[in-house]
Amino acid sequence: MKAGDNKDFWQRMAKSYGPFMKHSGNLYNAICERMRPGLTRDMNVLELACGSGQLSFWLAGCVRLWEATDFSENMIAEAREKPRSSRLHFSVQDATALPYAPDSFDAVVISNALHIMPRPELALAEIRQVLKPGGILYAPTFVHGRGAGFCLRARLLTLAGFKVYSKWTAEGFERFVSEHNFQIRQAALLGGSLAPLCYLEASVKK
Repeated sequence: MKAGDNKDFWQRMAKSYGPFMKHSGNLYNAICERMRPGLTRDMNVLELACGSGQLSFWLAGCVRLWEATDFSENMIAEAREKPRSSRLHFSVQDATALPYAPDSFDAVVISNALHIMPRPELALAEIRQVLKPGGILYAPTFVHGRGAGFCLRARLLTLAGFKVYSKWTAEGFERFVSEHNFQIRQAALLGGSLAPLCYLEASVKK
């Protein structure tokens, strides 16, 4: 990803992102509770846009290997400072140009990132390549909401230099993923009106 991809924002936010996201602890716990039943100890999982490890540290112990990646060097540096299992590995990668061989992973996780990518379809194309046949895409994603609180939050993020490229509703997000050769397995709306999130699981269409 190049200019306009929010990278400068994430580089600046790296040190404060973990403490800030503690306010969303209940939401991330709900995401983990939905994901855990599908994760087993014989799985290799790739996480894209992992930030400083908000899901990585909670879920890596459920699988054989959890490869957590982000395009922000500062975010990965923050994640690497924390104690972690040997099952969890962090690296700097671009979700739209992955280095992994086809059919490398049993599952791919991309949480709260597709809507802030200039070209989210490129990430989905890369995910299709690296997923094994029958593999699972986990893509919980913040979606567009309504009301004064949501609008104020969005305005403040914009003023901070953060850009949302795709203002999907939950239905619009499901449709976008389906249109890019994925079959929706499960979808649910989580969170409140301030930060609604579409929890989505999908597999590659045959």
